[in-house]
Amino acid sequence: MTPTRRRELFARLAASYPNARGELHANTPFELLVAVVLSAQATDVAVNKATQKLFQVANTPQAVLALGEEGLKSYIKAIGLYNTKARNLIALCRKLVNEHCGQVPRKRETLRELPGVGWKTASVVTNVAFGQPTIAVDTHIFRVACRTGLASGNSRDAISRWLEETTPRNYKHNAHLWLVLHGRYVCKARKPECWRCPIEDLCSYTAKTPAPEKRHRVIGIRHKHRTPMADGGRHG
Repeated sequence: MTPTRRRELFARLAASYPNARGELHANTPFELLVAVVLSAQATDVAVNKATQKLFQVANTPQAVLALGEEGLKSYIKAIGLYNTKARNLIALCRKLVNEHCGQVPRKRETLRELPGVGWKTASVVTNVAFGQPTIAVDTHIFRVACRTGLASGNSRDAISRWLEETTPRNYKHNAHLWLVLHGRYVCKARKPECWRCPIEDLCSYTAKTPAPEKRHRVIGIRHKHRTPMADGGRHG
């Protein structure tokens, strides 16, 4: 994709999702870190429901350690893989306390040294909590990037690096939010809604989905804003 088409693509996504924001509820970098770790293979709705109660009693590394692994499990047991996540979060909190004075590191490379924290989680935290122009890649962004021609690669980390190198600077900070929302609500995995896509003519995806015949006229002129906060997304 040429730089001109790339800039136009992000300009249209920015216009289509002007109020884009993360759907996980968090008030501090530590709360965000915990929420993102919990969000792997779980919906944002489920994570928010669990953390709403958890953060009332434990929203610092020290407080989570005081709960202990079994105590933490009682708050997150409705979330998938909660046993592994509880174990990782306890180890993560211990490392934060012992090596970082209980503070969340601002550097992505340092964050990745924490138990249960990979490239995507570290990218989300550095972007959302600390305002750094990193681009986290989940299954939605991976799909959109490859379909449109924005990037190519065999892994999410490779796509993340590609997007960070090629995304225009003034769009880089919010790029991952626009792409993930677009992947969740328009460029869907099984049946992308190409007929209402604002970047359809810029996309290299060849198997475009035609508009349903009965709804073609209505949807064709109302492609813009399905409210992205209407349901809970699933992080992959």
